[in-house]
Amino acid sequence: MDIPFSRWHPAIEQRISRRRFDPDLPISPEILGDLDTVCQKFAPFSCARSVLVTDPTESAFRGFLGGYGKVTGAPAFIAFVGNVDDPHVQEKVGYTGEGIILEATALGLSTCWLGWFNEEPVTSIVELHGEEKVLAITPVGYAMMAKDWQERSMTGLVRSHNRRPLSELVHGLPEERWPDWVRTSLEAARLAPSAVNRQPWSFEVQEDSVLVSVRTRGPDFRVTRRLDCGIAMMHVEVAAGACGCTGQWEFLQHPQVARFRVSSRDSYPELISHNRRCQPG
Repeated sequence: MDIPFSRWHPAIEQRISRRRFDPDLPISPEILGDLDTVCQKFAPFSCARSVLVTDPTESAFRGFLGGYGKVTGAPAFIAFVGNVDDPHVQEKVGYTGEGIILEATALGLSTCWLGWFNEEPVTSIVELHGEEKVLAITPVGYAMMAKDWQERSMTGLVRSHNRRPLSELVHGLPEERWPDWVRTSLEAARLAPSAVNRQPWSFEVQEDSVLVSVRTRGPDFRVTRRLDCGIAMMHVEVAAGACGCTGQWEFLQHPQVARFRVSSRDSYPELISHNRRCQPG
């Protein structure tokens, strides 16, 4: 399916991670159906897919998951599945999964990326094939109106609203030479979620392109660094599309992740049909 730029771009700022869900507010069958349709249709890479699970899910969220704290009351979850034979599976799953999360946000639902979870109950529900593995999940539902002490403390711990300025994340062309789509895309990428908000990415602005790389400094969470960069890639492309610019990703070798190169511009971004072409690294 085409990326709905005008629908997903506002969701970038609206999305916040939530872990406590209201068990008295079920998700309607209509919204679940819409979300499931997007999970099935938004699959830009053959090695990555999303599976909506509406079976009882509490066992997937028992205990403390990494640094994120306990998840309660979620009526459903989405599993983000990748074929680990693909050398770029982490970033492709992050990219694909963030599209699904932005759609859930646009539907009025709350989510939370979890790279650490109880694998056994999840994999007992999600059917896997060949070399597939569940790389991350998100609970889905309507968040409680107020955060409890745990959510407030976890928000403070991961500094959810304390993002590095672009000056610390971006190099390449001087800022005065950035076109509008680059500035908008980088601001959107800066808001991308990442494990313990470590923001493991850097960006190089080139002529008509943005290069995403993995930062080699800071906390070492190698398992999900490239997945987080895939999330940032989605934000870059959505924001570029909202500005009327479409392009393609070229996947690269570590520590570089991928380069987004603009191939077309349109004065009416809401009419853009997303042209997906991916080149191997």
